[in-house]
Amino acid sequence: MHSTQDRLPVSIIIANYNYARFLRNAIDSALSQGHGDVEVIVVDDASTDESADVIASYGSRIKACIRPENGGHGAAFNTGFAASRGAIVLFLDADDYLYPNAVSEIVARWDGEVAQMQFRLHIVDERQRVKDVFPPPEVPFDSGDVTPQLMRRARYQTTVTSGLAFALSALQNIMPVPEQEFRQGADGYLVTLAPLYGRVKSIDTCLGAYRMHGGNHSVFAEKLGQRARWRVEHDLHRLQALADQAVDVGLAVRADANLRDPVHLEERLASICVDSRRHPVAEDSRLSLAAAGAAASMEMNVSLRRRAMLAAWFLSVGLLPQRMAQAVLSWKLVASSRPAVLARLSRTIRYVTG
Repeated sequence: MHSTQDRLPVSIIIANYNYARFLRNAIDSALSQGHGDVEVIVVDDASTDESADVIASYGSRIKACIRPENGGHGAAFNTGFAASRGAIVLFLDADDYLYPNAVSEIVARWDGEVAQMQFRLHIVDERQRVKDVFPPPEVPFDSGDVTPQLMRRARYQTTVTSGLAFALSALQNIMPVPEQEFRQGADGYLVTLAPLYGRVKSIDTCLGAYRMHGGNHSVFAEKLGQRARWRVEHDLHRLQALADQAVDVGLAVRADANLRDPVHLEERLASICVDSRRHPVAEDSRLSLAAAGAAASMEMNVSLRRRAMLAAWFLSVGLLPQRMAQAVLSWKLVASSRPAVLARLSRTIRYVTG
């Protein structure tokens, strides 16, 4: 006999732009799921490489959505969602891939109260060699009703696109993604709003792989200031979307929510420290951001040692002379910039403070 769970239809929406070299791996992983009712939708966002040929080679095994013009992450999500029929929807970036048991594990844990399910991913390189886990095992996911965290600091511990699954019922309340504001980072919009419509459930095992390579939007170490500015602006868009949506469910977001979020404050401090002239928030100062970051660090759901170390890092970036502050900043945010002795120390500290 089959349970109702076994018959839950699942949609995997693969968003692709110029990732032909990875795309087949992503599609194959979606088609190889053990769950009985999975549709695979591939959205190509007007790629200029060989992506169209890769997609065409699968014929009717997938549902292809070819966009005539490039619209970005949010537009690709909207196109795929409009074509989907699943009660559970996964968005998979084309440079990542799922393990064969991913959907079965998600469906087995699903219930009617879930708006979003999240799971860890192996970090792999271009040749699929496992390098680490994301989020790190020592950082606990936030689960259950996460609206108190959202209302207070506009963030909770979640993951990236390919480690997420959403209830259709939640997505119907928040789609379409605003395409201009979330041309990149559409997953940030989804994870911020979906929990307003149900519970977050977490799986601590790795059900897929998050590929790190030179083309990732999240990897441009040589452009630290640019990355920080984008993330600050992205968070401000997320906060506005959250404030607007919260009204519909009778909640109110703190106006200073971002100033209680150490992840946001880290990027905001990086932005002003690296390139203050282009920093997007005129009233900020290094010292004020450092003080806010230290205070926010002490409220994190991690070990006391880890909280204290992060608070000390914030204060050092805020108080040290500019050049020294930039060095300390880059050592934390860009692993490749660390001196060898500091890199070894960082690895040791990670496990000691986990």
